Amino acid sequence: MEIAHTALLVCRDQELVEAADRGLAAAHGYRLVICAGALDAAARLDEVQTNLLLCDLDGAEPEAARRLMDYARVSHPTVARVLVGGACRADAMAGLARDVAAYLYLIKPAPAELLRLVAKRALELGELSRRHRLLSRELKISLDDDLFGRAPEMSVEGGYSQFEKLVYVSPRMAKLVAEAKQAAATDLPVLIFGETGTGKELLARAIQFNSRRMVSPMHVQNCGGMSDEMLQSELFGHVRGAFTGAISDRLGLFRGADGGTVFLDEISEVSPSFQVSLLRFLQEGEVKPLGSDKIHRADVRIIAASNRSLEEMAQGRFRRDLYYRLKGFDLRIPALRERREDIPVLAQFFLEKYAGVVGPRVIGITREALEKLRAYDFPGNVRELETEVRRMVAVADQGGYVSVRHLSETLQRVQARETEPLGWDGGAGGLKEMVERLEKHAVSRALARHHWNQSRAAEDLGLSRVGLANKIRRYGLSGS
Repeated sequence: MEIAHTALLVCRDQELVEAADRGLAAAHGYRLVICAGALDAAARLDEVQTNLLLCDLDGAEPEAARRLMDYARVSHPTVARVLVGGACRADAMAGLARDVAAYLYLIKPAPAELLRLVAKRALELGELSRRHRLLSRELKISLDDDLFGRAPEMSVEGGYSQFEKLVYVSPRMAKLVAEAKQAAATDLPVLIFGETGTGKELLARAIQFNSRRMVSPMHVQNCGGMSDEMLQSELFGHVRGAFTGAISDRLGLFRGADGGTVFLDEISEVSPSFQVSLLRFLQEGEVKPLGSDKIHRADVRIIAASNRSLEEMAQGRFRRDLYYRLKGFDLRIPALRERREDIPVLAQFFLEKYAGVVGPRVIGITREALEKLRAYDFPGNVRELETEVRRMVAVADQGGYVSVRHLSETLQRVQARETEPLGWDGGAGGLKEMVERLEKHAVSRALARHHWNQSRAAEDLGLSRVGLANKIRRYGLSGS
């Protein structure tokens, strides 16, 4: 069964964990992520697309639980929040539930069927609230002087896709995500290439949380600007006295992440000598700490990332055999300027993320401001767009629109592009060839927009389902 919702359980009670595991199982359309503490849960909220937060107060610090629920309420308002605890904590739970606006609280023992029913009702209410919010906004927009227009991607139907925290509508990103999901289903190493700010770590975490290793840790190591000795120590560990300053043994990330994943960012920066150590680990799974003659073994999946082409570097500085070991799956994240159709939905996503958090509540972004954003090349990619939107929200007016005057000076100077089918280049050739390319592009976008639901895509395009199937075959389109 397709996983529709992710539930995050903050709990140390094994009985409750087992009940949640039965009630919120994959067979019922859920993915269950379990965290032992509030700090770990807050990090997971930022990393994983979460729909439901269950917090067990038994065994948790009351103030830590309060901070977690407050954080979820402000930074992740669409996540349904439920408290759980023993009967002796009923009064405390009732007060906390009121303070943090939790959906409800449950007295233990909480059977699997009750947890499943509560999750279903909480998520139904959350979806109704989302639709009410969007309808209210669209009503307000319709009463204004066409400042915003009605963009399909902002409608109640949704119109954009998500892979954990990656948001997109473009066919290029849809293809990338399809490949990433294939990679997640395996234990092969993954090599991610993309410019700075495109979201390489977000993609790595999405792969981790959709793999069989999701219950194990994912450790992150930036390899840039580190000496071989320091990198060896961080990844392989060391024993006391291995070098000056080694006053105690260090386990190392590879052994610490046994059964999980290690994300190596800026892998292109490691030295040729360290590449040999990394190659041996990938081949044999062997970990030899600095200063030790003992060899350990670790079952770790490597996801590596680079903003430089390792394929080109493999002609010289980067070992060719290591390159081929790393690229079990070779994923390239396109720069934001290569997928401008994603800019409006990303801007809206960030606006909803920061509105009311770093600034006032705002309705939306005006059409003119969106055109400026869409025309800008964003050398810093998605990270730069997020920073820009966050700044815009911070200086906007309560209950109003984010408009051109709220943009930074650099964005205000940008000239809007001439309107053209977004993400499509007519290219060379005669009129017939150009029309065919445009038709292929339109069909691809419709299919991606509706997640390859051919009935809905055909209706959107004004085609019969048979007619759409013929065009899919004609242009060799594929949903994988």
